[in-house]
Amino acid sequence: MFDRSLVAAARHRIVGVVGAALTVGALSACGGDQGAKMLQVSGSTMGTTYRVKIVDKPAAMGADTLESAVADILEQVNGRMSTYRSDSELSRLNHNPSTDWIDVSKQLLDVVEAGARVSRLSAGAFDVTVGPLVALWGFGSQQETHDPPAHRDIAKVLSRIGYRKISLRRTPPGIRKARKDVYVDLSAIAKGYAVDRIAAHLEAQGADNYLVEIGGDLRVKGRNREGRPWLIAIEKPTDSGRVIQRAIRTTGHAIATSGDYRNFFEKDGKRYSHTIDPASGMPVSHRLASVTVLSPEAMSADALATALMVLGPEDGYSLAQRLGITAHFITRDEQGFSEKSTSEFARLFALDVATADGDLRN
Repeated sequence: MFDRSLVAAARHRIVGVVGAALTVGALSACGGDQGAKMLQVSGSTMGTTYRVKIVDKPAAMGADTLESAVADILEQVNGRMSTYRSDSELSRLNHNPSTDWIDVSKQLLDVVEAGARVSRLSAGAFDVTVGPLVALWGFGSQQETHDPPAHRDIAKVLSRIGYRKISLRRTPPGIRKARKDVYVDLSAIAKGYAVDRIAAHLEAQGADNYLVEIGGDLRVKGRNREGRPWLIAIEKPTDSGRVIQRAIRTTGHAIATSGDYRNFFEKDGKRYSHTIDPASGMPVSHRLASVTVLSPEAMSADALATALMVLGPEDGYSLAQRLGITAHFITRDEQGFSEKSTSEFARLFALDVATADGDLRN
């Protein structure tokens, strides 16, 4: 997933911040009715929706078998990684008061370990332990609030936060918490992991042209029904409706967007984002509205998008450039929004000028 040599390149930033617990899904694939036949299934999962599209499906694959296989994969992921289900493996880990090694499944360890790699690469901008802060600000799975918490409450929760407060063991798979109240939330990476699991199943069944999407996290391969690379729309980061900012054609990539425009509240004229800085316990206040990341795997794209969103328009862009990440940043300015791409994004999409006025059909 990552070149380990890149870890050394991720120098510590001046501002140490941690990733938000939720990734905002700001991508859509634009549909059409022409060309090759397409098999599609969709439904609800992880508090959002999913869809799977297959063009020129394998002969043995039908809608019922595909729907059943996707449902099984999503149930397995939820059964291990949901914080909404009290019987999930992750919930049992969180409620276990032990600070000794706790045996876990390889699947859960793989996802937590992937999150830890992004935490190290981003000097803590992504952190799976940030959930209690997110909940304190009213963005968690419990009751919502529209009042900023007291400083003393923020300070109390901050003592529980930090990706270094969990240790990982590969053989046998295990996780150890430095404190009994450390809480792991995989909301900003589990959707990407589920996308990758479904994609792996499709490829094992012989599917060469597909799109898998869960809550805005996408992975595409091959061609769409018109025989062209998949056309993916990046939303304008506004809460006034779904408007396309730009569109790109791609294949063989996973795509994820993180933004601050879907999940926030306002109090006394001030806007509070769900993206929390665990160094201060406060929502981030920079001008970055959204960042889109392309990667070979959705799990990587999901976590990296969150990390770069937390880092902001300067630190996030600098890190993405240094690590060769394919990323596109949309920042608020006096004129509305400005866009900036990393060199790798610009190289891949230098000739892609599709916009909201173009032909947006898959």
